[in-house]
Amino acid sequence: MSKYPKKYDIIVVGAGHAGCEAALACARIGCDTLLLAIDLDKIAAMPCSPSIGGMAKGQLVKEIDALGGEMARVADATAIEYRLLNTKKGPAVRSSRTQNDKLKYHGIMKSAVERQSNLDVKQALVEEVLTEDGKVSGVVDNTGYVFESDAVVIAAGTFLRGLIHIGFSTFKAGRAGEFAAYGLAESLEKAGLVMGRMKTGTPPRLKKRSIDFSQFTAQFQDGEPVPFSRLTEKLDIPHSPSYMGRTNPETHRIVRENLENSALISGRIKGVAARYCPSFEDKIVRFGDREGHHVILEPEGMDTDEIYASGLGNSMPMEVQLALVRSVRGLEEAEIMRPAYAIEYSFVNPQQLFPTLETKKIKGLFLAGQINGTSGYEEAAAQGLWAGINAALKVMKQPPFTLDRSEAYMGVMVDDLVTRGTSEPYRMFTSRAEYRLMLREDNADIRLMEKGNQLGLVDDIAVKELIDKKNSIFNEIRRIKSCIIKPTAEVNSYLESRKSKAIDTGTSMDQLLKRAEMDYSSVEELAGNPEGIPFKVSQQVEIEIKYEGYIKRQQQEIDKFKNLENIMIPADFDFNGVHGLSNELKEKMDKVRPTSLGQASRMDGITPAAISVLMISIKARGMKA
Repeated sequence: MSKYPKKYDIIVVGAGHAGCEAALACARIGCDTLLLAIDLDKIAAMPCSPSIGGMAKGQLVKEIDALGGEMARVADATAIEYRLLNTKKGPAVRSSRTQNDKLKYHGIMKSAVERQSNLDVKQALVEEVLTEDGKVSGVVDNTGYVFESDAVVIAAGTFLRGLIHIGFSTFKAGRAGEFAAYGLAESLEKAGLVMGRMKTGTPPRLKKRSIDFSQFTAQFQDGEPVPFSRLTEKLDIPHSPSYMGRTNPETHRIVRENLENSALISGRIKGVAARYCPSFEDKIVRFGDREGHHVILEPEGMDTDEIYASGLGNSMPMEVQLALVRSVRGLEEAEIMRPAYAIEYSFVNPQQLFPTLETKKIKGLFLAGQINGTSGYEEAAAQGLWAGINAALKVMKQPPFTLDRSEAYMGVMVDDLVTRGTSEPYRMFTSRAEYRLMLREDNADIRLMEKGNQLGLVDDIAVKELIDKKNSIFNEIRRIKSCIIKPTAEVNSYLESRKSKAIDTGTSMDQLLKRAEMDYSSVEELAGNPEGIPFKVSQQVEIEIKYEGYIKRQQQEIDKFKNLENIMIPADFDFNGVHGLSNELKEKMDKVRPTSLGQASRMDGITPAAISVLMISIKARGMKA
């Protein structure tokens, strides 16, 4: 085999959302990095929904940005519509979402990786991971050409043994029109990694001029958009709305009469599908009593006629797809530009990874994205950043980087994956984060930016601005708490206008702000700061004061959580030698090899009694040492 003359510090395999973030992080930290993509024209492609963010995903995007990642900046630069979800609920579950121009997204991210110093970008189909003495040494492409490195990050998406299904037609592909990676999957299995199969899919793309949009309800942007990225000074959004419609009994009849033609329902697909994102034929089977399901038409970009038909994903033959699409009101003359399809692919059981996303079997081999059993651009990008950082730190012989469940949504995700594994495509939800009041979108910079600076991914100027912001928040909270509002006629008249109870004695401004019907504008009206307060500061002040009691209670819970997290389990700890643990728990712990007592406590089947036994054993070992 011939070799490329240059040896790299790190090779990243795959240039989707995970691969791009991994490669950029490695290069920005200072490692000589190579990014390998099957097709350079598909870097950071959006094969499914042309959007970024959403429920809990918006939090991930903000965290990526706070740590110095790229997704947020590109999302802002390519947004064609913006929405803030859950505005009627508390700040813990509010999430931003942008509709994006998919071609511009690809172009701007491609430019970012191509122009990044310390980063080479090449087109190659990787077939094998090379190892020496249990450590990764490089990769081999399908021509037999070798690229050497000290670490490898694999971000293969749906390409590992990818198999596309459209009715009875089945063909090998990582995405429609792209090669699948069969050799790489075999190489990972030979290395001892246990793999499984998962399924996902994408709906049809329709021709814009063939749709009667008057039969749909337009959904426009709500409110003033707030950028994902701290680097975005102003959003220039063209405002291209999406359109809401519904299927009907005729649509459902067409599907029911053709279920035997569905690759999913007929059993030809063996991969596990996600329960929370069912295909259309799966909805008809599971929710047969419903008269209609949502169909959302979303533009794929400003310079294309393709419309993404969210809600109509299926694995039916083309003639059935055309019939079911045209049964929807407003789509009677619709033309399908790209058919819907289902794809099944191989993934690696993430319990075989350390919390750094390095494999336990092979030193220096990191996995990120859908290869770990996740779904979604945002989940992939967050893992790519995480794996890239740790690959760079390992090469540079520095301590690893991790975040726990109280610090970030990405910490929750990685902990879920490596501790519990996943039997279906994993998606981030706010409900997965037990400390979500502390892990809000609006405070991602406060939580993580200084960590990004320590890694070399965030500049000193940004951190100085952050410190100034934190000081402003502290000072404004202190000022508001010390400000006493007297019960004047003018004050009570204002309170009445806000449908708030009048006061008959001097009341501190923070107590008034805690009322549900009051917001920071009431501070400006009754106790305005003469210096003026930027929105990003007033937003934090309002949340900190309104939810003060809840925040203190959650902080107490975090302190208890940290007590277990801080009890580390030695890497060579013998779980089989722990008296009092059942054989089943010994086997589970030896398989996962938790790094802390906290991680062990979150494993399936672990009881408080088992944790007590394990704690005693760890302390006893420490005393002997």
